[in-house]
Amino acid sequence: MSTISRSRPSLTPATSERSTLPMGGSAAPGSPEFKPLEPTREQLLAHFFERFKFYTSLCLGTAAILAVFAFLFLIPFVVEPAVQTILAEFVPEAGLCSVSEHVHAETLTNCTWASCREGCTTAHTKCHKIRVNLSRRPFVEGAPPPIKWDETHLKFLINPEGCGYPPTVNCSVFAKEYAGPNAPKLFPCYYSLTRPDLVVARYSWEETVRGLIIALVLPTSVFVFSLSVLAYWHCRCCDRACNRRVHAESFASKEDSKLLCELDDDPSDDVF
Repeated sequence: MSTISRSRPSLTPATSERSTLPMGGSAAPGSPEFKPLEPTREQLLAHFFERFKFYTSLCLGTAAILAVFAFLFLIPFVVEPAVQTILAEFVPEAGLCSVSEHVHAETLTNCTWASCREGCTTAHTKCHKIRVNLSRRPFVEGAPPPIKWDETHLKFLINPEGCGYPPTVNCSVFAKEYAGPNAPKLFPCYYSLTRPDLVVARYSWEETVRGLIIALVLPTSVFVFSLSVLAYWHCRCCDRACNRRVHAESFASKEDSKLLCELDDDPSDDVF
């Protein structure tokens, strides 16, 4: 009784070369009669895909890391100010304001608050402190001043954050525009419904919501997309699960699918 044994096929150097001799002829591997076997179209495509996969994975990994750092950077500069602005509930229609006091202070002690700061993360030794009187009636160009103000001596900020970066925010220009000698006596302003002591010169609901959505959606989308593609390409568990599901769909019963999984887990069944 003989037993049938399986052995791995041995590959010889001759398999990678093509002979130009007639059948039954022989020649040395280094002779001119032997020509190298040219790669097939499938081999070229496989090589191109491997290189594409490597460089794309490198770019996606870099993009995922940058997306995380971008999100962390946007939290204090965009996300948190936008949330505070939304919670402040500024009126969409501008009210009427007039400057009641303007102080150009120096030293950190006198600059505990400022109407305008160029830079939101650093302390300033020089600042402009502007206070205004507020009338909640809608602003109309050329309208006479009110007989009685609704609120007086309120803090007046350039925007809900009270700070910004050039060229969008220039505190010297802001001070001259609202408290300089040529400044208008009456001007539009926006007051908060939840913080009665806060009045700002610039406010836009659309820009606030747009900036918040971009800061949340863009880095998150880049990170999730990059991580998903990398996991699909390089996570062996995900690839194995996907392949098993595809192969298992060709079997009608659960017993056949279970047998397929057992064969996949058996390393002794691998021939090549």
